[in-house]
Amino acid sequence: MIQRSYLDPRVRRYVSPARIVWQSSDAPGVEGSDVLLKGGEEQATLAAHPSCTLRNAGTAPGILLDFGRELHGGVQLVVNSTKDNKPVRVRVRFGESVTECMREPMNDHAIHDHTISVAWLGSTEVGNTGFRFVRIDLLDDGATLELRKVRAVFLYHDLPYKGTFRCNDARLNEIWKTGAYTVQLCLQDYLWDGIKRDRLIWVGDMHPETSVVAAVFGDVDVVRRSLDLIRDETPLPKWMQGISSYSIWWLLIHQQWYLHFGDAAWLAQQRSYLCGLTEQLLACIGPDGSETLAPWRFLDWPTSEKPDSIHAGLHALLTLALQASAELCGPLNETVLRDKCLAGLAKLNTHVPSPGNSKQAAALLALAGISDAREANATVLAKDPLSGLSTFYGYYVLQARAKAGDYQGCLDVIRNYWGAMLDFGATTFWEDFDLAWTPGAVGIDQLVPEGKKCIHADFGNYCYKGLRHSLCHGWAAGPTAWLTEHVLGIRPLTPGCRTVRIAPNLADLEWAEGSLPTPRGEIRVLHTRSKSGAVQSTVELPEGVTVAP
Repeated sequence: MIQRSYLDPRVRRYVSPARIVWQSSDAPGVEGSDVLLKGGEEQATLAAHPSCTLRNAGTAPGILLDFGRELHGGVQLVVNSTKDNKPVRVRVRFGESVTECMREPMNDHAIHDHTISVAWLGSTEVGNTGFRFVRIDLLDDGATLELRKVRAVFLYHDLPYKGTFRCNDARLNEIWKTGAYTVQLCLQDYLWDGIKRDRLIWVGDMHPETSVVAAVFGDVDVVRRSLDLIRDETPLPKWMQGISSYSIWWLLIHQQWYLHFGDAAWLAQQRSYLCGLTEQLLACIGPDGSETLAPWRFLDWPTSEKPDSIHAGLHALLTLALQASAELCGPLNETVLRDKCLAGLAKLNTHVPSPGNSKQAAALLALAGISDAREANATVLAKDPLSGLSTFYGYYVLQARAKAGDYQGCLDVIRNYWGAMLDFGATTFWEDFDLAWTPGAVGIDQLVPEGKKCIHADFGNYCYKGLRHSLCHGWAAGPTAWLTEHVLGIRPLTPGCRTVRIAPNLADLEWAEGSLPTPRGEIRVLHTRSKSGAVQSTVELPEGVTVAP
């Protein structure tokens, strides 16, 4: 019997450590650790070569390596020799922060703490997770271990960055690249939410990720397979992952994907499920025109204890869902269902919930057209703009503030909120972040001095407390898509980007340039501000793409 097999489309790449963060100070302990930072042969041989030597004289010696950036994969230990040429036991700890390696890592969705045996004149690989730091301790009393090399085994999709962004603000450039890289790491077998924890298809969390994929990588098959899998595992009338709003996000992602890439054949494959889900959503409009979605009523974690804000947000999401369904009914030729959607929208519009002081709910109400975006910005979104945000729904706050025309306010939030993660050592964006955590805290790339707090281990709420907090979470990458859409100003108007609008919003920037992938090639733009303040644009369009006046 021939078993089904297929090639892994991901690539393996070896990455050397960038620095030694810490090593045991007890003698004999660790000697020659700088060898691990040098290039050269990485194959064990019989010839004598310099090595990093660990000796256990009653106390386990250890060394902590920094690979310079967040990676997905494992680590390979290349061994010259061991005492008496016998296997020795080592403890290997992976961490997204220094502290995670120096304490007891969380083994949740992926194992971060391994005890393994390594042999002389060979190499041993261990781990499959998200990490930047690796600590190695020699456990066996009286043992000696000569490490020739330690290198990360980086497993990822080597995708070209078809979409680009650059401007005169280096901080914004770094934020755009960090969001793109965050999502690239989350593109694994499927589109995951995180590479350390939440190695799952959380379809609601995917919308910021798919926005980034569309802006940077184009039509990636991993997105389609992820959406199809969660559809097939959630027969109606079930809600995806038991969360009604997540089934809505599945529908909104299909609207987004069809607008960007115009694949009518793939959309047609969704007809039965999409129409059935739309009918199910129509049944969630109460007699008074308010949403009645159940059972797990969820937007994001910071709103999870605010039932009025949840109601306002869900009402807005239901409105957005029926707007999307009505739009998709056109290419699907579902005229009867389209009319039902329009009638449902009219009924929903008779009920206008209050967002309270929730930025998340206020943003969704503005995006759905239920409330005026400028009023929402003035009364909720722009008030104390850096508080009450989440890295997930911060994207929709930015979208709503852009709808209100407050592009300067959006750039300030991106610089000061997402940029602050970079200041604390981030190379990918985090599951959550709060500027209130930062006073007296040290970054993820540092040992924690006495009297200081660790930004990773000592903070967090809900499902992301302490070291369980994921520091590479795709839902946090929204600014990358936002900068392409609003600063470069490239926005598709018709399916497949056949017609686009180009309306740059530089705010306080002097210039910005970049590209957006389409099925016909990349749209390229350069926007510069003249001395008079007017913005002049140069646009390159692929064949078959036109710009709306």
